[in-house]
Amino acid sequence: MFRNAKVFRLEGGFALDQLQLHEQLGARAFRPCGPLETATLGWASPLGPNAETLAHQVGGCLLIAARRQERLLPASVVAEAVAEKVAEIEQSESRDVGRRERSRLREELLTEMLPRAFTRSRLLRAYVDPSAGWLVVDASSDKLAEELVSLLRESLGSLPVKPLRATTAVDERLSAWVASDAAPSGFDIEDQCELRDPGDSRGVVRCRGQDLTSPEIKAHLDSGKRVVALGLTWNERLSLVLGEDLSLKRLRFSDELVEEALADESEDEQARQDAEFIIMSAELRTLLTALSTEFAPTQDGA
Repeated sequence: MFRNAKVFRLEGGFALDQLQLHEQLGARAFRPCGPLETATLGWASPLGPNAETLAHQVGGCLLIAARRQERLLPASVVAEAVAEKVAEIEQSESRDVGRRERSRLREELLTEMLPRAFTRSRLLRAYVDPSAGWLVVDASSDKLAEELVSLLRESLGSLPVKPLRATTAVDERLSAWVASDAAPSGFDIEDQCELRDPGDSRGVVRCRGQDLTSPEIKAHLDSGKRVVALGLTWNERLSLVLGEDLSLKRLRFSDELVEEALADESEDEQARQDAEFIIMSAELRTLLTALSTEFAPTQDGA
């Protein structure tokens, strides 16, 4: 089950099957950081470290995963080492160390320190839904999502996709939902939101566990603040926070939905994971269709 969703719309379809996609991704398979590399990014199996396939087809979708590894060498640690080396030179040689020499010392210390630095890895998952025309990335930031999309584009040679963008003012629409305590069919308003003053980026109010029909929230709306993120439930099966950029965060599937995925206890682990993914991708497919209709109708040809 994904925790977040950065959504991209496929433009021109997606014709590769599981084997073809696996072969295309193989040229950019993950490898660990070399001694002097600060980070690497490559494709890994979405089925876990013991699997070899780089693409897994299930429920009409293609599941993929990129692994990013980086060396943990904070800039403050490097700066401290440079400062100590500069102080040592200035004291022992009774002279000032110039900017060019400081830069050279920094490069030398980086070369010395990087091979000994610890590494940290993270798996970034995504899936392609060819029939619905979506690429969905389990990422909480645009930067991470764009890293995966760029890697996929490089691996395939081309990838005509664009982020899902609204053609209407999302903040105004969400604000109207909260003000009227009414959302479109299929959506229910939860108890969290973020309000922002359009004229002052510092004017931000974040609410969790709050009755959004309360006088306090109404006062914020009356003062001109707009809802830029709103907690919602979709079809009583999926809760989420919808951002003004149409990103989905804090995805949480209902207990009934999870139980539905795990109904057959005789299934092996992979079959259970496939069942979870099929149900999740089906729910997101209907949700994204509804969001497109509500906020980006022209992208659906409406």
